[in-house]
Amino acid sequence: MQGYTENLTGYTRLKTREVNVGGLLLGNYHPIRMQTMTTTDTMDTLATVEQSIRCIEAGAELVRITAPSKKEAENLLNIRNELHKRGYTTPLVADIHFTPNAAEIAARIIEKVRVNPGNYVDKKKFEQIDYTDAEYLEEIDRIRERFTPLVSICKEYGTAMRIGTNHGSLSDRIMSRYGDTPMGMVESAMEFLRIARYESYHNIVLSMKASNPQIMVQAYRLLIQTMHTEFGECYPLHLGVTEAGDGEDGRIKSAVGIGTLLEDGIGDTVRVSLTEDPEFEIPVCRDLIKRYSLPQQQNLAEIPAIAKIPYSSMQYQRRQSMAVGNVGGGQVPVIVADLSKREQITPATLASIGYRYDADTDKWSIGDMAPDYLFTATAELPFALPGTLKVLTWPDHWAMATDKSKYFPLFDIHGYLQAPHKSDTANFVMLDCFSDDTTINDFTGLDEIANDPTVVLCLSSERKTAMQAVRRMMMELQLRQIHNPVVFVTDSPWQTADEHLIHYATETGALLLDGFGDGLCLGMSKPSYDNASKMNASGRNYLSNESVEAFINNTAFGILQATRTRISKTEYISCPSCGRTLFDLQETTEKIRSRTNHLKGVKIAIMGCIVNGPGEMADADFGYVGSGPGKITLYKNKDIVKRNVPSEIAVDELINLLKENEAWIEPA
Repeated sequence: MQGYTENLTGYTRLKTREVNVGGLLLGNYHPIRMQTMTTTDTMDTLATVEQSIRCIEAGAELVRITAPSKKEAENLLNIRNELHKRGYTTPLVADIHFTPNAAEIAARIIEKVRVNPGNYVDKKKFEQIDYTDAEYLEEIDRIRERFTPLVSICKEYGTAMRIGTNHGSLSDRIMSRYGDTPMGMVESAMEFLRIARYESYHNIVLSMKASNPQIMVQAYRLLIQTMHTEFGECYPLHLGVTEAGDGEDGRIKSAVGIGTLLEDGIGDTVRVSLTEDPEFEIPVCRDLIKRYSLPQQQNLAEIPAIAKIPYSSMQYQRRQSMAVGNVGGGQVPVIVADLSKREQITPATLASIGYRYDADTDKWSIGDMAPDYLFTATAELPFALPGTLKVLTWPDHWAMATDKSKYFPLFDIHGYLQAPHKSDTANFVMLDCFSDDTTINDFTGLDEIANDPTVVLCLSSERKTAMQAVRRMMMELQLRQIHNPVVFVTDSPWQTADEHLIHYATETGALLLDGFGDGLCLGMSKPSYDNASKMNASGRNYLSNESVEAFINNTAFGILQATRTRISKTEYISCPSCGRTLFDLQETTEKIRSRTNHLKGVKIAIMGCIVNGPGEMADADFGYVGSGPGKITLYKNKDIVKRNVPSEIAVDELINLLKENEAWIEPA
């Protein structure tokens, strides 16, 4: 086992134990399974059954239902029986927090129980306690005493279990010894897994969820390494990003976290946690996992093996690069907007990507998500560029440009090495990683451009395993101590908006989470948009020609936001709703977003109940948490500021809290 995966230069599924969930097999190279969670009141049998059916018919292979107390756990029998009566035998999962008694009831009724090791036995009080080794072992004995009965029931009834660690709900004991870290998340699960193994119970799936994809990915990698070191094997892994939110942001954040792991063959079942109706999560799950069932491309240059990776996959550290203008050198990653398919570019063209021109005042307004560069296939634009915006174009067009401080050439590597004329300040050089049989792909040519103070490398790959190819090139740059900044160029061959989002976020997000990259340029390798009539007929979200450029630009900024490499907008950590939710999450999220979406860099958590807050808010700056019917509790970080605020005034009180903490600015 090399680090967290067996193959860093291609795609190979991680081997895990086989687990049986009511006849559905997970792990051991079985297909990656899709699941979701109901949002209805578990005591409303009919509503839960009907929503479960909608999820199943959308493609869910597992349906999770909350069981916050004994009565909900007992009602799972009525839900299961009604589903069976209607001909649906999809395995059900009981979601348990705080209530071991409910878990023990549910384990006798349905096919799987999920327990959170942070609150199954421990009652989190946010206390800092220094445990001696003896006191720590006493706590483990207490967990063993309380957890073993559930293990015995699961063994007797053939019930599967997920030990599901959440970053935001680690126990005080774990926090005191390991802190709010991936290691703490792993140890939280391992305490329970060791007890289960001692009892010879192995029908177990594990998860390491966080709202921050960077933390989530590191925790899964560390868990795999820990299991292999301690047990010599790995249990199946359930993948998910908690409280991802809704819309494009929720999909991007989920794809960055889940997709990064899937790219390395990690993951046996997937849930995308969106603040939307649960059946809408399944198409996103499908778009994520179908990428790994397509045939591999053939006749491509081999990706050279590597003995040891030259960076830590368990701890984020951005690759050091030199600065070429505003690219690299520790500066935030740049965005290059691809307008090369435009035959004509006018000031009005730039409105969709954040540059708006007012002809009356002859002034530009520039948005927070305006790109840093344009890539064009035309000659010098017939108008003065706004602000710091610059242009990349082909060498012959660049040669004719009068303003060499705003226009820069884009070469392929062969052209750059042979070019008689180059920019004195910045040359962008494309390198296609391991996609053909030229000697460039065995790194010939790298040394000729190495540390050239004018070169920005633009890395792409035509391989199906494009991320692995680009990552291998990044590792070679590190091994050779080549510090030129790198822009990732990623084209999408897919069709719908969700497919494009997932493609971009997976292939570039995986690299950014490992500390690589100084910029993004996203494009579409072929026209794949369609008209509204096709969208309506298929139910899929195709893009119109007019929306493509804005969509790609927003996606690029969304990926940088999700990877925490460039913050350009408000971040919402919003739970996906469930039967515990105490208010309408979708409506409330939209209401809060409409009032606060101009607060660049502020992280606001919107949680439906005390289970998902304050713990699940993780690193949010402010929290809005349901504390009872019609009541909201407001948080600053993890500290309660206002309790039991009536829901009809709670959004206004949240705004007041932002103002009191100097986090508010008036909208423009």
